[in-house]
Amino acid sequence: MAYKKRQEISVDELNDMQRYLGEETIENYQAGQMSRRRMLRRLVLICGAPGAAALLIACGDATATQPAPTVAPTTAPAATTAAATTTAPTTAAATSAAATTTAATSAASTTSAATTAAQTTAAGTTAPGTTAAGTTAAGTTTAAGTTAAGATAGASRSPLSVAANDPAVVATDVTYPGDTTIMGYLVKPAASGTYPGVIVIHENRGLTDHIKDVARRFAKAGYIALAPDLASRNGGTAKIPEDQVTGYFANAKPEDLVKDLNSTETYLETVSGVKAGKYGVVGFCFGGGYTLRFAAANPRVAAAVPYYGPVPSPVSQMASTQAAILGIYGGNDTRVNSGIPDLESTLKNAGKTFEKIVYDGANHAFNNDTGANYNENASNMAWTATLDWLKKYL
Repeated sequence: MAYKKRQEISVDELNDMQRYLGEETIENYQAGQMSRRRMLRRLVLICGAPGAAALLIACGDATATQPAPTVAPTTAPAATTAAATTTAPTTAAATSAAATTTAATSAASTTSAATTAAQTTAAGTTAPGTTAAGTTAAGTTTAAGTTAAGATAGASRSPLSVAANDPAVVATDVTYPGDTTIMGYLVKPAASGTYPGVIVIHENRGLTDHIKDVARRFAKAGYIALAPDLASRNGGTAKIPEDQVTGYFANAKPEDLVKDLNSTETYLETVSGVKAGKYGVVGFCFGGGYTLRFAAANPRVAAAVPYYGPVPSPVSQMASTQAAILGIYGGNDTRVNSGIPDLESTLKNAGKTFEKIVYDGANHAFNNDTGANYNENASNMAWTATLDWLKKYL
């Protein structure tokens, strides 16, 4: 009897977003933010069973033999100045562990576990806060800080939060044309006038209440903010089961999402009260990566603030940007921070404006006040820096 050979792939065959979100999922598990079963299921949805197995092996396959650790308390940071001479962090350990003997010998069991997860149906699970990073980034200044408040993840707890019924803002669900009908969340200051326009790009969980809150914060600060739902081609975030949203974005075509962002900018131009000619874009995690892609593709983007966003591939596309870019990073986010040197050198060599701020003690997704990695001090300081940047360039 002939047996079909099991498909095997290398992590190099994954697209950059599959790898980024897959590694993030493994980090979440290792930080105790999800069960092993849920991690495997989500990993399979992101990059398929063979891809999941390859990625687990590349990350040392620690998840095959180790229980999830408990989550350590987050330490509040001190800002590290974004000078061009700052030493960049070393490459994340996740990508360097591929050749370990232990990982190689566990390939069969890892592939089996990933395949089993693909066949398992999960119901009623809730996506946890976005990612964790466990080690301090090399080259950052170590600073003592106060311990962040240990509020329960899931509820908004930022002092910057703006309620949907705040009288200072007017929020509306909107739709507008593109390759598909694009859904979005538009927020204006309640006072009449002309205001700069800002596009807010969500994380890999889609257009959530948290991102809508962030859009309201911009409106209250004197901007007209539009947060597009980049799952609109699939009917919107609400139409995708919560545990499958990350997999959807991992497999979306970058060119399609950039088209949808261009359509968003075109629509924003037509909104009454928007200052014409140049616009800002701010994005988080997955949205930070697409902030960079969008800034490279659209010459009307004058200011961009990617929060802990992965560097797009190829990084050479960033040389065409017309935007002044401020990168916001957590000091503990070694995986994302490993891409800073290539981004910085590409932009500097092309004569573009780029600065970065790294907040010591802060993890990936530190701005999301509904997630496990929220760091109030880092979030507050980053918010001030973001507004200063937008004010300067818009």
